[in-house]
Amino acid sequence: MIYNETDGEEYKIRYYADIRTGKSPVRAYIKSLPPKDRAKVYKYIELLRASEGYLSEPYSKHIDGKIRELIVDFARNRHRIFYFIFIKKTIIMLHAFLKKTPQTPPGEIKKAKENYLNILKG
Repeated sequence: MIYNETDGEEYKIRYYADIRTGKSPVRAYIKSLPPKDRAKVYKYIELLRASEGYLSEPYSKHIDGKIRELIVDFARNRHRIFYFIFIKKTIIMLHAFLKKTPQTPPGEIKKAKENYLNILKG
C-alpha cells in the first residue's frame, strides 16, 4: 500500500504503508518530530521531488540496489529516510530513523529492503 503526498505532472512523493496495518512508518516518524525538524524534513523531501529523486551528497547517497538515503541533519539530529524511484515519476519513501552512529545500522537498511520488496510483490 502506498499513500499519495503530492499530485501533479511532475515527480510525486508517496509513502510506503504496511499492508497489515495501513500505517506508514515514514509518515509516523515525521509526525513525531518537533516542528522545526519536521519542517526541515519536508523541505528536503520537496527538494528531492524537484530534483526528480537524484540529489548528491550531502543531501542523499546510494545505499543498495535502487535504495537511496535522504540525509537531513538539523542541529544535533541526523534524520535519515530511505527511498527509491518507482514507475511513473514516483519517489517512494520506505523507512525513516534517527541516526545515532557513524555507520548506517544494518537493521535499518534491512527494514528499508523489506518494505521495498513488499512494494515489488504488490
